[in-house]
Amino acid sequence: MAAQIEALAKFVAETQLGDIPEAVRAHAKITVLDTLGVILAGSTRPEVAALRARLSGGSGATIYALGWPASDPRTAALINGIAGRAIELCEGLRLVSGQAAMQVLPGVLAVGEAAGSSGSEILAALILGYDVAGRLATGFTPRALAHQNGQVSLIAAAAAGARLKGLDAAGVSLAMRIAATLVLTPSYTNAVAGATALNVAGGMSGFAASLAPELALSGFAAQPDAIEEALSQLVGGGFDARHLLDALGGEFQITRNYYRVYACCNPIHPALDCLAAALAELKPAPQEVARIDVATYRFASVMRNPDPPNYFASKYSLPHAAAAMAVRGGAGYAQLDDSALDDPVIAALRHKVHIEEDPAMSAKAPVLRPAKVTVTLADGRSATVARDSHRGDFSEPFSDNEMRDKFRELAGVVLLPQGVAAVERAIDNIEDWPDASDLTGLLRRYGRG
Repeated sequence: MAAQIEALAKFVAETQLGDIPEAVRAHAKITVLDTLGVILAGSTRPEVAALRARLSGGSGATIYALGWPASDPRTAALINGIAGRAIELCEGLRLVSGQAAMQVLPGVLAVGEAAGSSGSEILAALILGYDVAGRLATGFTPRALAHQNGQVSLIAAAAAGARLKGLDAAGVSLAMRIAATLVLTPSYTNAVAGATALNVAGGMSGFAASLAPELALSGFAAQPDAIEEALSQLVGGGFDARHLLDALGGEFQITRNYYRVYACCNPIHPALDCLAAALAELKPAPQEVARIDVATYRFASVMRNPDPPNYFASKYSLPHAAAAMAVRGGAGYAQLDDSALDDPVIAALRHKVHIEEDPAMSAKAPVLRPAKVTVTLADGRSATVARDSHRGDFSEPFSDNEMRDKFRELAGVVLLPQGVAAVERAIDNIEDWPDASDLTGLLRRYGRG
C-alpha cells in the first residue's frame, strides 16, 4: 500500500481539534451551517420524504426532517445525505470534482450522535475527513462520465467515521481500504436525464461512514492496495499518490472549497453572474428579451437542454436557470422551485437562450471558469458582461453574512424563526457541545408544524 495513504490515515486518527488553526475551524463551522441548511430544505423533497417513510425506524441517530425521526446511524446518514443532494445547493471542492461536506458530514453527525461524540470531535472529524477527500481527489483521474458522488469522498467519509469510532491509525487505514470496495459508479448523464438516483450515491458515502468502521472492528480484512487499485483501475483511470501529503497539517482542504447561492450545477454559475449584471444594466421585462447568448467553457456549455424533464434535471439546464433569473430576478432556492418548470413565461424564454463553447475559455478551466453573456432586447439594445470565474471563487469569496442568509432561508423551510437563530448560535459554538443533543434538541424543539 502507498506509504502516503498510511500517513494520511495516521493524520486522521491522531490530529486533535486544537492542532487545527482557528481560521480553519471558523471556516469549517460555516461549512457545517451551510450543509445543514441544505439538508433541512432538501428533506422536504417528495422522493426524500417517501424514502424516509419507508426506511426510518430504530434508534441511534436523528434524521433531519420534520418529526425528527430516529434510525440507526447508517440509515440516518444515508437519508440525510440524499436530502442534501436533492436541491443542488451543496458546497464542493474547487479545483477537483467532489462535494465533500455533503458526503462526509451526514456520516459524521450520525456516527458522532450514536457514539456520544463531543462537538469538538464532530468538527475535527469533518475537517479531517474533508482533508482526505481533497487529497485523494488531487491524485485521482476519474473516468469521463463518472460523477464524483460516492467515490473519493466515500473513502473519506469512512475515515471520518473510523476516527469517531476511536480507531487508531491502522484501523482508519483498514476502514478506508474496506470502503474502497464500496465505491460507486454514478454517471453525469443521470443529471441531465433528471435521474434522482444520482443523489443516492451521495447518501451512500454517509452510509459507508458508519458501515466501514464496523466492518473493520468486526475483523474484516482488506487488500493492502485496495484504494490504489479502485481509483486507478476500477472506478478511475489513474491514481498518483506522490503529492498526497503536500502541506499536510498546514493547508486544509476545507478552506479550498466553494459555496453556492444559485440552486443549480456549479459550472453554470459564472454565466448566471454575467447574466445578472447584464439584466441589472438593461432592466428589461421578460417579454422584452429577444435572445440571451452565452459563451463559456466546455463543461458548462453542455448543460443546454431547454426543456428539462423534471425538477432535478432543471438544476443542470443553463437555459432554464437563465430564464428563471430573467423572469423571477434570481436563481436561488425560491426561484428555481417546482413551479418554475411550469411557468409559461420561463418556458418560452428558455428557447431564447443560445449556448456555445469557447475553446479559449475551455483551455483556462478548471483554474478559471470563464463565461460571457450578451442580452439583446427586442428594441435592439444589448449588454455584454464577461467574467473569469463565478462569485464565491477564490478571488471573490462570499461573505459569512451571505452564507448565513442562505442558511436562514433554507433552515426556515422546516424550523421556526427562533429555531433558525438558535441552531445558528449552536453551530457557532460547536466546540462546547458535550454531544450532538445540543443540535438535535433544538431541531426537535423548534420544528414547524
